[in-house]
Amino acid sequence: MTDDAPGRPGEHRRPTKAERKEKARREREELERRMASKRRARTVGIVAGAVVIAAVVFAATLLPSSGGDFPEPANLLQQAATAATTAGCGDVQTTPDFDPSENDRSHITTGQIQPLSSYPTIPPASGPHADVPLPAGVYDSLTQPQLFQAIHSLEHGATIVWYDPTAPTGSIEQLTEFYDRRVQDASVGQDRVIVAPFDFPDDPAGILPEGTRMAVVAWHRLRLCEDVDLAVAFDFTSQFSSPTAENRGYVGVAPEAGASLG
Repeated sequence: MTDDAPGRPGEHRRPTKAERKEKARREREELERRMASKRRARTVGIVAGAVVIAAVVFAATLLPSSGGDFPEPANLLQQAATAATTAGCGDVQTTPDFDPSENDRSHITTGQIQPLSSYPTIPPASGPHADVPLPAGVYDSLTQPQLFQAIHSLEHGATIVWYDPTAPTGSIEQLTEFYDRRVQDASVGQDRVIVAPFDFPDDPAGILPEGTRMAVVAWHRLRLCEDVDLAVAFDFTSQFSSPTAENRGYVGVAPEAGASLG
């Protein structure tokens, strides 16, 4: 019996040559279908990967980064002189000693707190203060800082940006958000700066002078502005804080410049 001959009835029949060719054809077609399917899947994967890469590149180059909303410190310093005029800022004042002068750096307890009207300027830039300095940071009406601790921080080379809480919200937010960042995310000297509303209703002198919405303060240095302005604030804090920011030279006179703020 040849390969093409059928077997006897009841016996297992060997497939004919034609049947073997047909089976081979079907297996080949199945293999080709599987290979084509894999090629399509691979193509889809490549296209999807390209889309993801393109999206990442687009985001990195065209969309703002998480820190993209913050002005660059160098740009703020370039804008500071013009901004000071626009914001109605006076010159940086050298403030007088507390009277009597031997109390200009004295420490007081809670029961010895002096009325703000007894200080040479509002806000104070020196004078009797609490034993413990106030840590740097951004404060608000709910976390209102202890004023007499803040004066002690000035003695240690900190600066303060006081603002009128009734100033335009946008200007306040730009100011507070700029300084309210972790040093490892953006180093703008915020670890030596206190930002807070000047609002102490328990004292008749506990508001900024009339026509003033921002006061920037260092030890025996004070600048008053009609409006809140970040460029003006940063120009002041970056050179009157110790250590300074943006590699600026220190121009302050704090007697314990660089000391811990607690």
